[in-house]
Amino acid sequence: MIDTQKMRRLPLAHAISCILASASFAAAAQEQETTEPKADEAVEKISVVGSRIRNDGFDRALPVEVILADDAVSQGIGDVSELLRNSTVAAGSPQATAALSTALIQEGGAGSETISLRGLGANRTLVLLNGRRIGPAGTRGQVSSFDFNVLPLSAVERIEILKDGASSIYGSDAVAGVVNIITKKDDGGNVDVSYTQPMESGGEQFRINATYGQANENGSFRVTADYNLQTELAKKDRDWFQCGERYVFDAQTGERADLVDPRTGEFQCRDLLWGHVWMYDYQDSYTDDGNRPGNFTRIQYDYDGVLGNYIPAFNTDPNNPYHVGVPDGWFPVGYDAASDAVQDYQHPFFGLTSLIPKNERATVYATGDYQITDTMMVYGEALINRRETTINGYRQYWSYIYNENANFGNLFGGEPIVDGGGSSLSEGWTGANWLSPTPITDHSGSVTTVDYQRFVVGLTGDIGDTWYFDVSLQSSRSDGDYLNKIIYDDAISDNNFSTGSCVGTTSSVRGAACVDVPWLSPDLMRGVVSQEVRDFLFGEDVGNTVYKQQTFEAFASGDVFELPAGTVGAAVGIYYQKDEIVDTPGEATLAGNVWGASTAGITAGDDNTKAVFAEFQIPVLEDVFLAQKLDLTLSGRYTDVDSSGDDTTYKVGVNWTINDQLRFRGNRSTSFRSPALFELYLNEQTGSLRQSLADPCVRWGDALSQGNITQRTADNCAADGIAADYSGGAISATTVTSGGLGVLAPETSTSNTFGFIYKPSFVENLVMSIDFFDIEIEGEVTNLGGATITAQCYNSLDFANEPLCDQFDRDPLDQRISTIRGGYLNIASQVNRGYDVAVRYDFETEYGQFDVSLEGTVQQEASRQLFPTEDPEDRTGEFGRPEKVANFTLSWTSNEDWNVTWTARYIGSVSNHVRPFQNENEYNDTSTIRGQEVRLDFNDSGKMYHSLAVSKNLYDIDFTFGMANVLDQEPPKASDFGGVVRREGTSAFYSQYDWLGRRLFLNMSYDF
Repeated sequence: MIDTQKMRRLPLAHAISCILASASFAAAAQEQETTEPKADEAVEKISVVGSRIRNDGFDRALPVEVILADDAVSQGIGDVSELLRNSTVAAGSPQATAALSTALIQEGGAGSETISLRGLGANRTLVLLNGRRIGPAGTRGQVSSFDFNVLPLSAVERIEILKDGASSIYGSDAVAGVVNIITKKDDGGNVDVSYTQPMESGGEQFRINATYGQANENGSFRVTADYNLQTELAKKDRDWFQCGERYVFDAQTGERADLVDPRTGEFQCRDLLWGHVWMYDYQDSYTDDGNRPGNFTRIQYDYDGVLGNYIPAFNTDPNNPYHVGVPDGWFPVGYDAASDAVQDYQHPFFGLTSLIPKNERATVYATGDYQITDTMMVYGEALINRRETTINGYRQYWSYIYNENANFGNLFGGEPIVDGGGSSLSEGWTGANWLSPTPITDHSGSVTTVDYQRFVVGLTGDIGDTWYFDVSLQSSRSDGDYLNKIIYDDAISDNNFSTGSCVGTTSSVRGAACVDVPWLSPDLMRGVVSQEVRDFLFGEDVGNTVYKQQTFEAFASGDVFELPAGTVGAAVGIYYQKDEIVDTPGEATLAGNVWGASTAGITAGDDNTKAVFAEFQIPVLEDVFLAQKLDLTLSGRYTDVDSSGDDTTYKVGVNWTINDQLRFRGNRSTSFRSPALFELYLNEQTGSLRQSLADPCVRWGDALSQGNITQRTADNCAADGIAADYSGGAISATTVTSGGLGVLAPETSTSNTFGFIYKPSFVENLVMSIDFFDIEIEGEVTNLGGATITAQCYNSLDFANEPLCDQFDRDPLDQRISTIRGGYLNIASQVNRGYDVAVRYDFETEYGQFDVSLEGTVQQEASRQLFPTEDPEDRTGEFGRPEKVANFTLSWTSNEDWNVTWTARYIGSVSNHVRPFQNENEYNDTSTIRGQEVRLDFNDSGKMYHSLAVSKNLYDIDFTFGMANVLDQEPPKASDFGGVVRREGTSAFYSQYDWLGRRLFLNMSYDF
């Protein structure tokens, strides 16, 4: 019989069972507080994450970490994703966050927040809600993972993290582990309000929610409503993001060696070049007396009228028609240190760019159950959520135009200079050259709106005295619109290399009346655009993504037979899953009319998965020498996926209790992951990539001297026959990306874990544990972009045999990169191994209760091997992959029920001075920039983030007041050199670091 009242009277039973299996803080605490049941008491059997077999919950073999939602309150954390990112199983690897989506294209679209256990990828981490799969959410064609924006923290009681592969139990995407979110089910109601205020403006967070539930002998229900607002943090709001200094040092004295902008007297800010005319000059073919200073490519307008004080203007001979001629106020820049220092990098638009986007979420979540007979219960869940994410940005855009008197048709033969032979719109610009003006605009950004709904209905009950069953149907739907501010391609490309006005014509795609864009106007260059030109150039494009998932699962579990050491338990079941995606880009994208972006068709596809599974728990020994208890767990799963074929996975686990003080556990499992829908069905996307971005060999001599590429890249460009002063092709490279249906094979993986738990008898309430993990994925599916392919080709240690160099072509006439073939590939392997450590100690004094916990993860390897012919690249200890991460918590509860909690979160030291920089396995920290030897800084000694909170119930309201990032730790600084470290401003830009600074938080909670 299902005794619902008994289950509600023991709300900790489920948590305790997980905790006893865990190497986490909570594991030790709960284990100490639990006493063995008396012999004549009935022991409730429950199931925990990682197994479908019910037992008494004691001494599980699985490494499970339990995080209580209340832990978030004492740290000023307002959402589930941040709470998970701070766990050590996630903190040692890069995670997808809303902030990172402002600077990087990430799966799930703008604003998405996913979790990647061990850094193996969000689509290799299974997320469950109350033990059942929850469908993906997001926008664009690359949706495959659960977005934690969907579920509010207010609905969560705890989170269970299985730190081991579990494909044989849960399915193909449980490669790195499982995150199981358990929602609140208590009686009564609650209203909760919280607010977080950084000490500097920007990034404030407000949350309000209400929940109410009731239970009686027939059933229960609970309804939760939540509103959460994350305000924008713009780059201007924090000093460490405001200015991207080069951050280099004199190799001899150690003093800062950054260029100083003489116009400000400050170190130069290096963000995005703006307002330059890029010049493609051919005068050397016609005259030996050129007026081009060095290998300059950029011409800049003197807005303040002071450039002449620092650098020379063009020395143009009126009798030499091939010389570069420009109107007054324009200066060549970027050819030596002095002209580098006055280049315009930092536009005021920069400060208005989103670093953390505005994110607004509203959610309603309801759950209920009803006992229809003495042995059966029907249950259901409903989740409805809306998210709106707003990102502000700015960008460059450019065209290709003739100057006033160069006849392009004769530049490579004949007389190129002809009066009136160029464009009538380029007055004052003369010589044997053509131009690419590059203005800047704040017409950039996006608004993403995602509506998500999920419904579950199920039936569970007893079969006889020792078996139970569960049948459930889950359906989820994510419907997201993504609005992007765009530049119309037909407003630019139609008029590239035109010879005069376009007025009177219409654009080729929209049929809009053409407007002459004043490309060489200093105002347009700095973002001042007339309304007529703005209407012609700019617009908005809205796409839509719908992702649907339906699952059906039925299983039964119970006792099979008795052995001398105990009862054999078993679980058997069937599973069916259907996934569908339809991503429809906006009208302009479908028409190929978005400048500077890829063209894309409709991505549509579906897949069906069928599986059968079984699990057995076998007691082998009990109460014998060196084995108080020895259990063996076996599980297997047969999976058949329409798109990828079938495979069988297994798991073997051993749980060996030597005595009351020492227990060992170990597991070996295999996984099979079929490619996600977007990896299979992504419609062919073609885009253009400017040669300066696509080709790392463009003017590689200058790039090396300026510190923009490594010596290895320069050497490989030279080995490929590219001259040091090669100026690059005139035509952008074409990039091609598409899904791999019919080409991609499923991933396979093997996971091994081994650990022990020690509870010394001589120290009461002390528990320590260590769990070693070793995960290897074979044939991992990954997407390589165009710039990544060419950059990794020319940065290869084995350039002559580098397979990525076969993924692009160079035109034999002008050596430009013509086509880059990207897309999804099965790479050779990825390996992640290390160990988790946990210590918990609780004790009471006359001053109250003290709880101490320490949790840490040490990564020993986090390597990826793109091709079998290459050596693995191990990123352990680099930015984004710290070798060591840890969390420490000290909590004191006084006899008067005051609570003080101090939490310290440690991110270990990192260095990018070896693998990414020049020679493998050699430490490098120097380079030469414009002839000066400088020392580069790609190190950080580690960060410790502290939070402190005080809690007390006053007037029936629970108050928690605290401070996060107490010491106001800034993100680590890193040098700007060849993209070795990803930066925003001068700061390393990785998910482990705090970007808000010191902040106060207040939470008020009222129960009724």
